[in-house]
Amino acid sequence: QVQLVESGGGLVQAGGSLRLSCAASTSIFTINVMGWYRQAPGKQRELVASITNIGNTNYADSMKGRFTISRDTAKNTVALEMNSLQSEDTAVYYCNALLRRSGTYVNYWGQGTQVTVSS
Repeated sequence: QVQLVESGGGLVQAGGSLRLSCAASTSIFTINVMGWYRQAPGKQRELVASITNIGNTNYADSMKGRFTISRDTAKNTVALEMNSLQSEDTAVYYCNALLRRSGTYVNYWGQGTQVTVSS
């Protein structure tokens, strides 16, 4: 079992920045992929960005150049730096961990943190 705890959400004006953090209860080297997803009201959950256990990153097209995912292997945390925020970025942001266990992949989710961008 992996616990994920997000922090850093809040209210910000359009054009502003926020930094989200996700703390994992285990070494992130044991986690195949860690990522951030978001879900806006009435919409499906979507990938924001991900980082593998060897540091490869991936971003959704609309986040490229504005969001940066990073990790701190000493603290077992993954952060999401969000810049130039727009009202469309308002959503609950979830931390995700994907691990391979006994030949299959298992997903773990954090509780989510609300990000609200006011225009």
